Amino acid sequence: MATIQLRTPIPGPKSQEWMKRRQAAVARGVSHATQIFAARAEGATIEDVDGNRFLDFAGGIGVVNVGHRAPGVVDAIRKQLDAFVHTCFSVAPYGKYVELAEKLNSLVPGTFPKKTILVNSGAEAIENAVKIARCYTHRPAIICFEDAFHGRTMLTMSLTSKTHPYKAGFEPFATDIYRIPYAYCYRCSYSLQYPSCGVFCAHHLEDTFKRVVAAEAVAAVVVEPVLGEGGFVAPPAEFFTIIQDICRRNKILLVADEVQTGFGRTGAMFACERYGITPDILVSAKSIADGLPLAAVTGRAEIMDAPGVGGLGGTYGGNPLACAAALAVIETLERDNLPARAEQIGGRFDARARAWKKRWPLIGDVRGLGAMRALELVRPGATREPAKEETDKVLRHCLEHGLILVSAGSYGNVIRLLMPLVITDQEFDEGLQVMEDALMSVAESLEAAPRRL
Repeated sequence: MATIQLRTPIPGPKSQEWMKRRQAAVARGVSHATQIFAARAEGATIEDVDGNRFLDFAGGIGVVNVGHRAPGVVDAIRKQLDAFVHTCFSVAPYGKYVELAEKLNSLVPGTFPKKTILVNSGAEAIENAVKIARCYTHRPAIICFEDAFHGRTMLTMSLTSKTHPYKAGFEPFATDIYRIPYAYCYRCSYSLQYPSCGVFCAHHLEDTFKRVVAAEAVAAVVVEPVLGEGGFVAPPAEFFTIIQDICRRNKILLVADEVQTGFGRTGAMFACERYGITPDILVSAKSIADGLPLAAVTGRAEIMDAPGVGGLGGTYGGNPLACAAALAVIETLERDNLPARAEQIGGRFDARARAWKKRWPLIGDVRGLGAMRALELVRPGATREPAKEETDKVLRHCLEHGLILVSAGSYGNVIRLLMPLVITDQEFDEGLQVMEDALMSVAESLEAAPRRL
């Protein structure tokens, strides 16, 4: 039996009515990947207010790795709800916060003592990681990467690369932030080829110390192990080994932004494990609590203890309901071995996607790590011109046929997969068939169109 069930054209009449109300009541700056309004969700599916059921390959942008309304998570939230909802950890502490910190300290890579703070969002966690790094090193500068995304606050916008829609119009940005190229091999900033390049982009960090900012002024290098909004770019393994070595030699902290890569998505609990690196500070969020607002900063104990008492915290950080949910998420990930399932899903997609790539020049690159997979779409020819319009058509076709997908990339031409890891093989294959039909429709129409001069 098919999981996808469509009862109306997409969007349906009730969703359209809600969208009219939204336009009148909500600021226009809040965007939407779809025009449907959700009524309920379960596992890997979402049902809208018109009774249409969709397969969810977006996962709330990587938030529901253990699935919508995971039973263990729902039970944990209900149990905590019967006890108390809020006291503020800075006023009347509670055990769930400490339990979760202990668990994260044991899970994050590194055999050294670690400590954790809990906050509300990935952006807030990055802000705190930078605060802690600067406080510990007594240095001001931060190095980040092209195509990176770290959030929408003033500091995290400054770290984020993509201008529209994230940065344009919100200037000026924070100072002492410097950006270098990422190991985006498909669009190499130096027009080199891996592996003959010797991972030149990683070694470029040392050149940056000579030409842009002195090493002794740099507090931290902040980096995503796999680019998220930047296009799901998974660098060669040597990239991070070299970056980590340079940081260690110059007493610069390595901060891993695992907001989107964490909690099983890449085939390990954290992507750093896949690359064999040990960050000084690791930031996690999104799937940490299956949809409740929560994020964490976990790092070497001596680094995390650099700020004085009262220097870290927040009214809602580590909310009891979110902590209970997070502990249940981790239990589910470990019990059901969902990181291994992510690797299976990724392999299943990769095999099919590479067959698509051979068939349609529209697909320029197939990449990713674990279940964090993507297609980069380009127009025919040797220029690798980003196919933004065609990407939008594929996404629209998928939605109209019951599959929710979201794009990524600095050029908006990357289709990324963030389905819940609890998705069944039948559901996954059903979704891939919708993707294939969409790609075929768009690719063949593109091939039939007159070539531009």
